[in-house]
Amino acid sequence: MVVHDHAAHDKHAGHSVAMFRDKFWLSLALTVPTLVWGHMLQRALGYTAPMWPGTRYIPAAFGTAVFLYGGTPFLQGAVREIRDRLPGMMTLIALAISVAFVFSAAVFLGFPGMPLWEELATLVTIMLLGHWLEMRSISQAQGALGELAKLLPSTAGRVTGVGAAERVEEVPVTELRNGDLVLVRPGANVPADGVVRAGRSAVNEALITGESAPVEKQEGDTVIAGAVNGSGSLRVEVTGTGERTALAGIMRLVQQAQTSRSRAQALADRAAFWLTWVALGAGAVTFAAWLLAGASAATAVERLVTVLVIACPHALGLAVPLVLAISTTLGARGGLLVRDRRGLEEARNLTAVVFDKTGTLTLGEHRVVALRTTAGLAEDEALRLAAAVERDAEHPVARAIVKSAEERGLAVPAAQGFEAIPGRGVRATVDGRQFAEGGPNLLASLGVTPAPELQRFAEEAAGRGQGVIYLVEGGRTLAALTVADAVRPESAEAVRTLHDAGLEVVMMTGDARAVADVVARDLGIDTVLAQVLPEDKAAHIERLQRQGKRVAMVGDGVNDAPALVTADVGIAIGAGTDVAVEAGDVVLVRSDPRDVPRIIKLSRASYRKMVQNLWWAAGYNIVAIPLAAGVLAPWGVVLTPAVGAVLMSLSTIIVAVNAQLLRRADL
Repeated sequence: MVVHDHAAHDKHAGHSVAMFRDKFWLSLALTVPTLVWGHMLQRALGYTAPMWPGTRYIPAAFGTAVFLYGGTPFLQGAVREIRDRLPGMMTLIALAISVAFVFSAAVFLGFPGMPLWEELATLVTIMLLGHWLEMRSISQAQGALGELAKLLPSTAGRVTGVGAAERVEEVPVTELRNGDLVLVRPGANVPADGVVRAGRSAVNEALITGESAPVEKQEGDTVIAGAVNGSGSLRVEVTGTGERTALAGIMRLVQQAQTSRSRAQALADRAAFWLTWVALGAGAVTFAAWLLAGASAATAVERLVTVLVIACPHALGLAVPLVLAISTTLGARGGLLVRDRRGLEEARNLTAVVFDKTGTLTLGEHRVVALRTTAGLAEDEALRLAAAVERDAEHPVARAIVKSAEERGLAVPAAQGFEAIPGRGVRATVDGRQFAEGGPNLLASLGVTPAPELQRFAEEAAGRGQGVIYLVEGGRTLAALTVADAVRPESAEAVRTLHDAGLEVVMMTGDARAVADVVARDLGIDTVLAQVLPEDKAAHIERLQRQGKRVAMVGDGVNDAPALVTADVGIAIGAGTDVAVEAGDVVLVRSDPRDVPRIIKLSRASYRKMVQNLWWAAGYNIVAIPLAAGVLAPWGVVLTPAVGAVLMSLSTIIVAVNAQLLRRADL
């Protein structure tokens, strides 16, 4: 079956908002004298227009001007639709104004009847107004691309030389190359993706990540092109420019989503296609019926024109694309990048969400996850001392302890006499005190027995599949701590929100059952799939689907790619500066699992608006076509072409306004 594609109509084949605006205002200026000197308004209001030689030609001259000038976009659109064998709303509008013009011209040349110059001019002008408003709405909905593009500065301060020889030269951003060092001044936009090499500042990444709070950046941290620098200055080494920046990737995804098609849009296009043929058929039947009923040719033509105008599936063609454009924009502004609209549409039907554990529900980095002390030692003090002892060590566990102390805002002092004890641990002097730090092997080598409360702590950790690190001073254990992949602070809220929405939450991981169960218990997760190999993740998704569940898979887009593709909705989380994740339907710029329920909320809100618009557009045509044909004419209810144009444009405006209300959705 041939399905009518409104993609070209949505874009109006390259027509701009300004073009429709300009044509509308000039056509309106030409329509006013057409109405003033035309027969319709004079008869309705009971006045006589000023007369002088040639005034009787005003309606014909100005009506023709409106047809040739204002009607051109519709005539051109009809030619394209007919050439593509996909007649649609442009064909209906062009046919209506052409029939009105040819009939009026025939009457002007002597054919008996009443000309339709006023109806023709009014019809074209109102159609131009409707298309102008429609295109402005779509342009505003697609404004995310423009807003993102404005984030990039045109120039950058490239740093050359070092020390006293350092100088900063302003160069076009297009000249930046990987490895260049740029100065980002306070309040300036970051010109390229990069790594901070010197300086400290708070950077606002709101329009890229959706996170309103500025993010602290210091040496070693990454920054994203387009982010707004705070009060400090940064020297940034460029790692990505132009099309390789995160911002460019985001723009590609937004553009891709706005050109992708959804099932609802396909349904609306199919309905509009058939409605076009219904309108043509209804117009032909109406014309023939009025002639057979003894009406004049002018009356039959007027009924035909009214049917063609009022049956134009304009609102139906706009109902879905505008909602989807707005929803895509809302998502992009909130860090939810929709790659495929079908994925966003399907999210409302989800019954289960499967999270990959590492890097999704957890940080994917080790931290101190539990700490126990003795002898009244404060936890922060114990962590400060432990981090100081491990500060010069290269082991991942040591780095995790130091990082945990820094994230708590603890000042980690320098240690003296650092020494690694192979296979056992480390020792160092901190604040004049000598400490040792390590696992059970260290205690055995020192002949130290941990305090009873620390022994119980170690047994609990062993039950969770976690090892214990001890802090020892002078033959006694001061503290014990466990290091593991830390759960994200936002994960518990994400799981709770999904439960409140009635969804089952599943965690899938390659970790041991004991480790997985601890995370699941802490977060309140329903089902745990542990010790799952990467190549088996897709099979687990399929098994859930065979149980009748509509499944979303949330993963990091690396080893989760097969599962993301298999799921009903694939959600790639933690995109950060790498937004080119090809497996997911939706890409989350932030590494925040709370964005998953926001996707579902956006999907449900978008669907409600689409249904409302489709019912309005379809219901309007069901009622309006019989009225336009004249079924109520025996009771004195007859719609003129001008009134039909007003009603058709009004229905389009209502659909556009209703779609704009989606912006109020609380995500």
